[in-house]
Amino acid sequence: MKLCIAEKPSVAREIAAILGAKLKKDGYFEGNGYWVSWTFGHLCTLKEPHDYTSMWKWWNLATLPMIPSKFSIKLMEDSGAQKQFRTIESLVQRCDEVINCGDAGQEGELIQQWVLLKAQNQKPIKRLWISSLTEEAIREGFEKLRDGDEFINLYAAGSSRAIGEWLLGMNATRLYTLKYGRNKQVLSIGRVQTPTLAMIVDRQKTIENFKSEKYWELKTNYRDVLFSATIGKLKTKEKADKAIEYVSGKEFEIKSYTQKEGKESPPRLFDLTSLQVEANNKFGLSADHTLKLVQSLYEKKLVTYPRVDTTFLSEDIYPKVPKILSGLKFYSSLTAPLLEQPIRKSKKVFNDKKVTDHHAIIPTGIAPSGISPDEQKIYATITKRFIAAFYPDCIVSNTTVLGNVEKVEFKATGKQIIEPGWRDVFANEKQSKPATTNPAEGNKKDAKAEEKENLMPAFEEGERGAHQPEVHEKETRPPKYYTEATLLRAMELAGKNVDDEELREAMKENGIGRPSTRANIIETLFRRKYIEKKKKNIYATPTGVDLIDTIQSDILKSAELTGQWEYKLRLIEKGEYDVKVFRDELKQMVVDLTNEVMFSKDKTIALHDDKPKKKEKKGIASLTCPKCKEGSILKGKSAYGCSKHKSGCDFVLPFVIMGKKLTEKQTTDLIGKGKTTKIKGFLSLNSDEKKNGKLVLTDDFNVSFEEG
Repeated sequence: MKLCIAEKPSVAREIAAILGAKLKKDGYFEGNGYWVSWTFGHLCTLKEPHDYTSMWKWWNLATLPMIPSKFSIKLMEDSGAQKQFRTIESLVQRCDEVINCGDAGQEGELIQQWVLLKAQNQKPIKRLWISSLTEEAIREGFEKLRDGDEFINLYAAGSSRAIGEWLLGMNATRLYTLKYGRNKQVLSIGRVQTPTLAMIVDRQKTIENFKSEKYWELKTNYRDVLFSATIGKLKTKEKADKAIEYVSGKEFEIKSYTQKEGKESPPRLFDLTSLQVEANNKFGLSADHTLKLVQSLYEKKLVTYPRVDTTFLSEDIYPKVPKILSGLKFYSSLTAPLLEQPIRKSKKVFNDKKVTDHHAIIPTGIAPSGISPDEQKIYATITKRFIAAFYPDCIVSNTTVLGNVEKVEFKATGKQIIEPGWRDVFANEKQSKPATTNPAEGNKKDAKAEEKENLMPAFEEGERGAHQPEVHEKETRPPKYYTEATLLRAMELAGKNVDDEELREAMKENGIGRPSTRANIIETLFRRKYIEKKKKNIYATPTGVDLIDTIQSDILKSAELTGQWEYKLRLIEKGEYDVKVFRDELKQMVVDLTNEVMFSKDKTIALHDDKPKKKEKKGIASLTCPKCKEGSILKGKSAYGCSKHKSGCDFVLPFVIMGKKLTEKQTTDLIGKGKTTKIKGFLSLNSDEKKNGKLVLTDDFNVSFEEG
């Protein structure tokens, strides 16, 4: 008999029906030479600390770090899971061959391999590897079963990930809770969770500390077209007044008028993250809810496997495209023009080199029925994106006009859609193309840009005429709070802001978390009350802020470092990085972290609790004098000085430097780090002009100014 093990009972039923295993037994189906059983997701998990030694049962700093000599697994403490495992274990011992029918991804492989390991399987293993649950896909998959050994690296990456989560989560959570926790409050630390929280806290602090500054822009209206001066922002009202005075009463002259025809390719197909971003922007759906919706559509055979991180299709999908399009009955008006001619084949859609485990999320061609309103939204979003991929490029005319008033140059741009191409698919939607701008801003910029598309009159070089100059007063604005959409993008790119879609695709391997886990990470932060949502914006709670302030280690907080670990896990998947080396690195990281925290001085910051208390001041009071290396920094009437001044240390730092009163943080940075970040508003010695730059503590412990 051949034993098939699926990840869910519902999938097992589908497989059993196709294989002809129609006899229902307790925990499995039987028939036609097959047993078809199932797990309930994870039946096994890594052992907990107390399972290794009784010393680790109690939370004690003296027992840290906890590093098992060998990691082991155990059954979940659930009677239903244990009963199902016993069924599988019995079938494993009696079968001739095991067919792993688990979810075709890293987590699915881990679930299956742990069960087979616990069941002490010695039988040969085949792997069912499919991207959809349609009958056709399942039959095709069974005709092309792969050898289980092909997926050893996938399992190695999954188990290394789980061990990494255990090592860091178990040790860091105990370490920080015991060192800094109050009122028995557990401080939850996670390999992906903590850098994600740090990104939110850092963005929030940037916004809270942001000081808006006014600036002015010179513009002029010529022939009902608004031109902007190329001199950029004017920092003072006086400069703005002088600029408008200079150009007033003089003729505007057209220097150049160019029109270039351009092409806009259809938007890329969806991976899970981009689908979650789109659903959050368009419908306000959370990442977690979107994942559940698309997973449901997958299990209903309507879309392909959703937990993917590629926006490309493999070459072997191309011959199947006409059949899929033909099955999209509700979209026949959009698919009919495509089916009348050969289907377009673009490298931006089909690229085997860009596809790893699975291809992008696309419809299967099965017509939906009885799905919920939210499922309809997600299905329509995926389907329209798929249809648009085979439409022609959008042809646009980009116009650039340059002019000047004597020495002041002006510029105006416009765009006209000549042939809408793929935009016809989204003709009735306000927003059609996905974001290609800063991931911190989502795709709102694209929408605004499209609203501003305008037709321009024809200009001739050398033409002159009257114009109406004007000054627009504006002010600098802080970055926006994260939404789930922009946070997902930030996680995908390890906190980097990337505009270019090609570069963004290339950087995914260094993102933090996996597409399938990012939504759960965000939900975990909500559940632990480290973050909260107000409308669509995400805010860190006082507890979340205090936790990140308490954690000094970049190992825990840096999205970039975490992204590097993710990259190594992907290399393990490909067989290009040694598992033992990676795990040794994890162990050393935990040892270093434990030593760093254990032997650090107690910090003055305390985690937020329900009773309002004044936070103790931090920073300057804890600094050591940079000159004598012995005294502490004291605050005087007009300057900071060394507590050893009576013993001969003459270190002094004034409160005000170049007309600028330093904040406590700026002073702390200057004394503690030797330099400040960029500060605005220093007064020049020889004029009233204000300068921006950094203060640097010199080798002789004076202060120098670096402009820029």
